[in-house]
Amino acid sequence: MSRRILVVEDDDALCTLLDYNLETAGFTPVIVRDGDEALLTLREEPFDLAILDWMLPGTTGIEICRQIRARPETRALPVIMLTARGEEDDRIRGLDTGADDYVSKPFSVSELLARIRAILRRGNGDDGALQAGDISLDAQTRRVHRGTREIHLGPTEFRLLETLMKRPGRVYSREQLLDLVWGRDVYVEARTVDVHVGRLRKALNRTGETDPLRTVRAAGYAFNETYGV
Repeated sequence: MSRRILVVEDDDALCTLLDYNLETAGFTPVIVRDGDEALLTLREEPFDLAILDWMLPGTTGIEICRQIRARPETRALPVIMLTARGEEDDRIRGLDTGADDYVSKPFSVSELLARIRAILRRGNGDDGALQAGDISLDAQTRRVHRGTREIHLGPTEFRLLETLMKRPGRVYSREQLLDLVWGRDVYVEARTVDVHVGRLRKALNRTGETDPLRTVRAAGYAFNETYGV
């Protein structure tokens, strides 16, 4: 069965371009042209990934992304923001809202398809479970717990935590994490890693709890090998 992709875009020419290329690449695209229709469609149909334009009639792409992350049924849905905004602050805002990736217009269709494939591959992890102290990760059910509390992560944060937990103590550079989590065939800025590590920390840690992630200055990030010992 082909992967179903929701495209939320109000530009007719771009809708036609994306519809044709996604279908040619083997996906099943569903095109909607405003934010309110997108939210209704997301409540009624399942999708494997959403492509959201930042500026839309009615509800904006940023607000759609917020609502996707707020609803248990769609919290893990991968999201790519597609927008004419190219400033770094806007990219960071999109990522902070919960987007997994960010593509600025004008863009290469082949690059967008590569980013889609890379994100969808992250959902195909190995079966099995990882445990460190009170943190458990189940790659089969895509669930993370800290003690009895379930930690709700987006697909990028899940893959990032899984990568770090597989080799406790190993320091990964930002470039290595980009290759392992985002994929070698996708260009993502190194700053993106910092944003997602920050989101992962926020999800994992409550006030007074020990942070299991370690930042190594000028080197990268690691899952603390002494955590829970």
